[in-house]
Amino acid sequence: MISDNRQMAAYHTPALLSESIDGLAISPSGVYVDVTFGGGGHSREILKRLGEEGRLIVFDQDEDAVKNAFSDKRFIFVQANFRFLKNFLRYHDIVQVDGVLADLGVSSHHFDDSARGFSFRFEGELDMRMNRYAHKRASDILNEYSEEKLSDIFFKYGELRNARKIASSVVAYRASRKIEETKDLLSILEPFAYRDREKKILAQAFQALRIEVNGEMDALTEMLTQALQVLKPGGRMSVISYHSLEDRLVKNFFRTGNFEGTLIKDFYGNIETPFGLINRKVIVPTEEEQLQNPRSRSAKLRIAEKR
Repeated sequence: MISDNRQMAAYHTPALLSESIDGLAISPSGVYVDVTFGGGGHSREILKRLGEEGRLIVFDQDEDAVKNAFSDKRFIFVQANFRFLKNFLRYHDIVQVDGVLADLGVSSHHFDDSARGFSFRFEGELDMRMNRYAHKRASDILNEYSEEKLSDIFFKYGELRNARKIASSVVAYRASRKIEETKDLLSILEPFAYRDREKKILAQAFQALRIEVNGEMDALTEMLTQALQVLKPGGRMSVISYHSLEDRLVKNFFRTGNFEGTLIKDFYGNIETPFGLINRKVIVPTEEEQLQNPRSRSAKLRIAEKR
């Protein structure tokens, strides 16, 4: 159980904390969901603004996050992927909620744990599973996927221009030895990690594998769809994303109600969308926050209200 703010900060320093919680316009008696509990930073702030009648339900599929749970009668912890949002709310007899918050970034705790394999900065097994009971690890993908499928992953989820060549190098490498640790992947990526863009390219490759391992894009679309269904009219969503793939999905969904960004108009030419945008311009961290929390630099916050 989390005991103080120092332990929470060690696990993960929340980005855009005030902006994302302010955006929910919290009612003291409302019901709210934090679908990405992690270190509990955003949830702690929500609880501060709730009265005795308020409720907070949080989701996190990582068993490590359970240790950060609060002892509070208003608080419910669900150890599950947020793609099961609607099912677990129904299990707890909750049909509608007043607000949903999602901080889609990977916790500092995960990046800094060499045993999890999320970062190219440490030696360790290529795991990358958020849920360690899941079967598919990053090493399994690299050793088992076809060259074409690997190329698709690196291009689609990592936005890497050399995706085909990287996939070909993976296949050539695994022909002589199994790919098991971060150092194996770094060896494969070395010819493509140009000195002026080395960290960015490595980060993109690791990101691509992490997204595939955890099915992140499918889970996000499922969660957003279900969040719309459970939100009350006037209920709000605050979503913080960290890369263009996530942000594009959120932006399109909030603007148009679909993930392709297709504008649907009524007979009179008015755009039909289930949301009203609270911030038309994306919210990003201040320079001060970026200095204090460098991992917040890529954070983008979008807020919408259900009509």
